[in-house]
Amino acid sequence: MNNETIIPDEGEVILINKPLRWTSFDVANKLKRGCKFSKIGHAGTLDPLATGLLILCTGKKTKQIDSYQAQEKEYTGTFVLGKTTPSIDLETEFDAEFPVDHINAEILEKTRQQFLGQIEQIPPIYSAVKVDGERLYKKARRGETAEIKKRTVEISLFEIDSSNFPSIDFKIVCSKGTYIRSIVRDFGQLAQSGAYLSALCRTRIGSFELSNAWELTDFIYQKRIELKLPVEE
Repeated sequence: MNNETIIPDEGEVILINKPLRWTSFDVANKLKRGCKFSKIGHAGTLDPLATGLLILCTGKKTKQIDSYQAQEKEYTGTFVLGKTTPSIDLETEFDAEFPVDHINAEILEKTRQQFLGQIEQIPPIYSAVKVDGERLYKKARRGETAEIKKRTVEISLFEIDSSNFPSIDFKIVCSKGTYIRSIVRDFGQLAQSGAYLSALCRTRIGSFELSNAWELTDFIYQKRIELKLPVEE
């Protein structure tokens, strides 16, 4: 792990393994308070129910955020066929069940192949995309609908493992702006069933690997020692 300290005034690029159920903003705010950063931002939001690599930039390094956001992302995770939820993950309750007995290896492979290369997808209604100046998830939580524009994304790798069917383990490498939950939703529909995301971890952003990331509490502990601030044992 590269734990080299950069001069605080110049800022630094911090790799954090985002904890489950934390928002990306929660992580940035915790670091700002705990490490006394005057300016901090993150490069690419992770949903609260996702874990994995979150890049945060402080000070002058915040100017690099856009360049990190533009890099390809790698994810691993699991989705389950046969049920759906409004949020396409476990944030909301199940709302429908679908058959899965007809789904065989041939159907899974044919469906998988349809997601390779450039594809169009519609972001989930439970997302931070803005429509008419408001985040979609706020509309969704009020039970409202909205017209959501399609976006073009690129999937350069999509591997699946159906050993635990109807749970499907996967690995995806994708472009900026890709919604994994949209892929899960569309996969279920193309397989004449339904699906929801049960686990998601971001393992890479560009050349930055999750294996080189700090646990949040460890980073704050080390930084406070460096700054000669009180630390909790």
